[in-house]
Amino acid sequence: MSLPAAPPATVWPGLDPVWSRRVVAPDAGGVPRTWHLLDNGAAPEHGTLLCVHGNPTWSYLWRRVIAAAPPGWRVVAVDQLGMGLSERTPPRTLAERVDDLANLTKALGITGSVVTLAHDWGGPVSLGWALAHREQLVAVVLTNTAVHQPPTAAAPSLIRMARTQGVRQAVCVATPIFVRATTALSRPALPRAVREALAAPYASPAARRAIGDFVADIPLDPSHPSVVTLDAIAEGITGLDVPALLLWGPRDPVFSDVYLRDLLSRMPHADVHRYEKASHLVIEDAPRVAEDVWRWLGDLVPQADPSVRSASSPPGPVRERSGGGDPPGAAAPLWGALSARVGDHATAVVELGTHERRVSFDRLERTVRDLAGGLVATGVRPGDRVALLVPPGADLTAAVYACWRTGASVVVADAGLGVARMGRALRGAAPDHVIGIARGLVLARAMRVPGRLVAAGLLDGASRRALGAPLGLADLVRLGRGRPLPPTPEDDAECAVLFTSGATGPPKGVVYRYGQVRAQLEALRTAYGLTADDRLVAAFAPFALYGPALGLASAVPDMDVTAPGTLTAVALAEAVSAVSGTVVFASPAALRNVVATANELSPRHRAALDGIRLLISAGAPVPLTLLLDVQGLVPQAELHTPYGMTEALPVTDVSLAELEAAGPGEGICVGRPLPGVGLGISAFDDLGGVEAGPTTRPAVSGEVLVRAPHVKDHYDQLWATERESSRTTGWHRTGDVGHLDDDGRLWVEGRLVHVVRTASGPVTPVGPEQRIERLDGVSMAAVVGVGPVGTQQVVAVVVPSTGARPGLAGPELAAAVRSAAGVTVAAVLVVKDLPVDIRHASKIDRARVARWAARVLEGGRVGRP
Repeated sequence: MSLPAAPPATVWPGLDPVWSRRVVAPDAGGVPRTWHLLDNGAAPEHGTLLCVHGNPTWSYLWRRVIAAAPPGWRVVAVDQLGMGLSERTPPRTLAERVDDLANLTKALGITGSVVTLAHDWGGPVSLGWALAHREQLVAVVLTNTAVHQPPTAAAPSLIRMARTQGVRQAVCVATPIFVRATTALSRPALPRAVREALAAPYASPAARRAIGDFVADIPLDPSHPSVVTLDAIAEGITGLDVPALLLWGPRDPVFSDVYLRDLLSRMPHADVHRYEKASHLVIEDAPRVAEDVWRWLGDLVPQADPSVRSASSPPGPVRERSGGGDPPGAAAPLWGALSARVGDHATAVVELGTHERRVSFDRLERTVRDLAGGLVATGVRPGDRVALLVPPGADLTAAVYACWRTGASVVVADAGLGVARMGRALRGAAPDHVIGIARGLVLARAMRVPGRLVAAGLLDGASRRALGAPLGLADLVRLGRGRPLPPTPEDDAECAVLFTSGATGPPKGVVYRYGQVRAQLEALRTAYGLTADDRLVAAFAPFALYGPALGLASAVPDMDVTAPGTLTAVALAEAVSAVSGTVVFASPAALRNVVATANELSPRHRAALDGIRLLISAGAPVPLTLLLDVQGLVPQAELHTPYGMTEALPVTDVSLAELEAAGPGEGICVGRPLPGVGLGISAFDDLGGVEAGPTTRPAVSGEVLVRAPHVKDHYDQLWATERESSRTTGWHRTGDVGHLDDDGRLWVEGRLVHVVRTASGPVTPVGPEQRIERLDGVSMAAVVGVGPVGTQQVVAVVVPSTGARPGLAGPELAAAVRSAAGVTVAAVLVVKDLPVDIRHASKIDRARVARWAARVLEGGRVGRP
């Protein structure tokens, strides 16, 4: 018997030695073998969680899962034979490992309900066990694994290299390179003590022999002995009718999203959560994986999760203008207003720039119909996802409505996310098709975005083929003329995947159904009295896409859509003039530059702006002073600032006149809920938590909750995020914090993740920031928390109007800030500028500012946030 020496438990952070035990059980051939495993020994009132590691880890990987186990769950984390602290054995095939595990669970007396949890090549082993024990299986949980090598993708280069005989022996057995490389994949790096614990059982070539054997058993060619077993497992799981959860690290260079998509094709019912910053060792890179596993199981067996509680019963009535339900005219398709204007040669879309381009309603409708036919002819099916990497204009508009006419869902990741985030967002959305201009197609290929490519823009055949897109939009239009189209999608069919700005973390994919998009259009039409006589100028490009659905002509000003602050007053006036615009939608950042460049307006430009009846600004807080400046440029317009988010827009609305009447307050006044919108506040507890149900009592601060027919359906492949946002039944938790006043108006006080949790209670940032920004000499401020949650100190970081050396503020400025803030401020720091999001150029990244402030106060490098 060959057993590795057990290192002292003190080198295994997070592992309770009480869990560690050795058990003798026969292997697949009947030979008694000594296994090491971790076992919490609990009575399995709810069931047993059977955890299987991969190569080259061991049961230590599951320590957090064991530590977090709620009462009634037994957790058994095995060291596979030859691995961890189990007996070293001759090489083992996949089939033998499955049988080994079955014999072990029999020896352990594991009966009753079992949930399997696995990682890496522990995935096929655990699934093999699951298929052989269906009578016990109640659920499966998988993390970064695979059961099949898709023929359209090459096997991971790291695995192909490691399987080469000479290399395998050198990097897997003779040296610890393979072990150390695995623990080095994480960014930021894992703590040294954790890396050492993961490598501890593999200190010698003899102890590492099974690592090389495991790599050799990966079946990458049809003649491999384990191919038959792996294929049977891959086929077998298509019939598993138990709940499944896939927890994924998308930065894994081995088990990439290719394998996630393959698993989903076999288990389409599975819940998925992608931890955007995690790599191969997802449970190490994202420690919340352990909690998410138990929350998911707690939802299956509610009493297993003591954190599950009902917050669906508000303590008082919730304010609504009028009930939800389908809006009037819900049966009309999204392209109904466009189809109604066939034969109408009035301008529908204007492209501005070097060469102006005008497209009539009639031409747009015919293009949409023919393009939809071409998409169908080339394989686009109802339910497919189509990513659109096309700048705002006629081509993008036609592509969106053509996709909808096929019953497909559009994936819109605007360039305002930044290139890297945009690529990751698209890869996560896993489109079936990608329509893009040359730059977009290059991005798609470089970022490994899946999907068949279609070219947009003026590209010749050779250029399209070089990009991997043999067909262009014009080809599809010709191909689709006269072809029949699928029926109108049902309201519950997926319509669009949009992305949040990423101001408080990685951008989140937000899924809308057709019925929800239709409800959003109706909410906009009703709230702002939009009619066919209006013409829309959208300086926030996505809203230009709604023009045809609303029956409105639209134009996007000549600007860089990735930089709202590039909109000039002249560009806005030219866009208004091009369509005789009556309605303008622009972000605060765009309006700031419009005001700053107003001196460039000619009398003709000012006359065009006089025709605007309504100006809407949203996407970020809009200062009253900015609105007053804008009013001077559009004297005939009524100015409104709706509140909402990617997940629900519009939610509330307030006019400039109402803002002036409301006066200053704690936060930003965003008005009253629109018709059909329910609004409530989940009050803070003393520690800054928000678990209460929604209330409409005035002056109660907490998280803002929303319900309406146009609230998103769910977050895409973010199961845990969706659970968190919808844990109050029937409501969407926005992540914003604020309060209602006596007149039912909502005042937004910041983001929940930015609340400073002090020993005396929660401090929301926006109110203090506003008061600080009223000081002479301060152009911008951020209020952040430094220190442990619950005892955080408030730190004010300000941008002086005249510039200053970054670091601690001078005594005079610090005293003025402390006096104005209205809360106890521990320190005042100065910076040249504050980090803001790309899309809106307005939302401060307070988490980043807080990290910078902590570094400076600890005596570290000043630099910039």
